[in-house]
Amino acid sequence: MHDLADSVESMEQLAAAWRVMVLDRDPDADVRDLPGIAVRWADCRFAFWNCVTLTDVDASAGLVKQRLDEAAEIMRSKRRPGFLWVFEDLLDHEARAALGAAAEQAGLAHAFPGTGMAGDLLPIPEPAHPDLTFVRVAAEEHLRAFADINSLAYGFPPADGRDGLAWSTLWKNRVYAYLGLRNGTPVACAATVETEGRLFVMLVATDPKWQRRGYGEAVTRKALYEGARATGTTRATLHATAAGAPVHPRIGFEPNSPMRFYAVQD
Repeated sequence: MHDLADSVESMEQLAAAWRVMVLDRDPDADVRDLPGIAVRWADCRFAFWNCVTLTDVDASAGLVKQRLDEAAEIMRSKRRPGFLWVFEDLLDHEARAALGAAAEQAGLAHAFPGTGMAGDLLPIPEPAHPDLTFVRVAAEEHLRAFADINSLAYGFPPADGRDGLAWSTLWKNRVYAYLGLRNGTPVACAATVETEGRLFVMLVATDPKWQRRGYGEAVTRKALYEGARATGTTRATLHATAAGAPVHPRIGFEPNSPMRFYAVQD
């Protein structure tokens, strides 16, 4: 169990950042703050932009069961699939122990684990990698490459990734999104965006053919370096997948809340 304030920060960063991302994708998206639930749902093919998260703090088992039922009902009402994000340390001890069974009863299947992370780590030295050059996402071809790398890394069809990111003006201006190029070919990507006085790290991915070479870490450092230089921000937050969780502490991030991602059962 980590400091509760860190877990609250992690949840609030998700809700704030995803509000901006989802409304960028669709100004008419379902973005609501309900009692105990934040809805951030673009209903697009890019599943990460279809998000619900639980926001109660120190929630009891009974309250969590109620919220899971409510969240599942919202998710089932949508055309496109997405994820419920649950920050485990926002639940009390009994609720954490009962989470798996309560989610199953609500018709939700565990999709994959994650970890909230944060750190007062900026500024960092200007990054470099002997194999890579870095390019900021500033044109449509860059944005398509960024989407395609995420699709490859997370197992989405390429059209789904592009449906979430292509044609965005925000991603070519306010987001510090970078590609790592090996011999001119994009192989890794990462982005940061200023969110309530912090840099929020998003969509770190490496083409599976080029993983385990430090490319994801290098391009994440680049996105952090440029975002901090532009904004003066000194604190950063992110939500790591199981693959990224061992990498980010090398940059200076510390884990806070374990996370679980749930999808509606078929």
